Amino acid sequence: MARVYSLAYLSSHRCTPPEAVRIADANGYPFVGLRLWPNAPGAPQQFLIERPDVLKETQAAMADTGVGIFDVEIIRIGETFDPHTWDALYDACAALKAKAILVAGDDPDEARLTTNYARLCEVMQPYGLTADLEFMPWTEVKDAKSALRIVQNAGTPANAGILVDALHFGRSTTTLEDIRAIPRQLLHYAQICDAVAGTHFTTEEMIHTARCERLLPGDGTIDVQGLFNTLPADLPVSVEVVNLEREKTADPSQWAGICLTASRPFTG
Repeated sequence: MARVYSLAYLSSHRCTPPEAVRIADANGYPFVGLRLWPNAPGAPQQFLIERPDVLKETQAAMADTGVGIFDVEIIRIGETFDPHTWDALYDACAALKAKAILVAGDDPDEARLTTNYARLCEVMQPYGLTADLEFMPWTEVKDAKSALRIVQNAGTPANAGILVDALHFGRSTTTLEDIRAIPRQLLHYAQICDAVAGTHFTTEEMIHTARCERLLPGDGTIDVQGLFNTLPADLPVSVEVVNLEREKTADPSQWAGICLTASRPFTG
């Protein structure tokens, strides 16, 4: 079965949503991911919510190219969480026919985080969206075991999901056995990149790599091949390689092509 690829937000962060769609089409990606909600107040994002002109232009680009929206970022579950904070995001996802929303867990009270994750899944369900909980070693969902425990303790809602990012696999205590233990129905897509593997990095170093200095698959020491050999062979792949220094020598379309070319040998 042919692998499906999506151009992640971090690989096309220089683009507006319609630009990302057209660049994806030009480089052979059937889908794109968008960051329509910032990962922190004032942080970078793509502006589309409450901008009907951008929504219309994005929909027109989708219609022209056939490129779809796969995932949209980001919802963070903190100590004071209300799933309706993101109602405008759900509406935008519905208008774009997106499939998934990326979710991060920031609440140190795991019982409360679990309850709120279940609430989030319930609110998102009518929109046809999966709530894909991404484990990241600097958050309160630090590894694959933690993500699976939270989803299962939430009752494994029908639209629950676990997102595996190669970077966080390589920089957490997650093993290939932990990846195998994730039920297939919880896996909707995975993110590919590379970096220096290890659990010795500071939080600041991990965040810097994740947001500024990922490597192309094969350029680091993460077991990217082992990871994607372990994940289902038909799982869609989000190509997520942001490298601010290397991107200085490539325009957004060129970078999208470079990233996909580097990813295919590990996922084909």
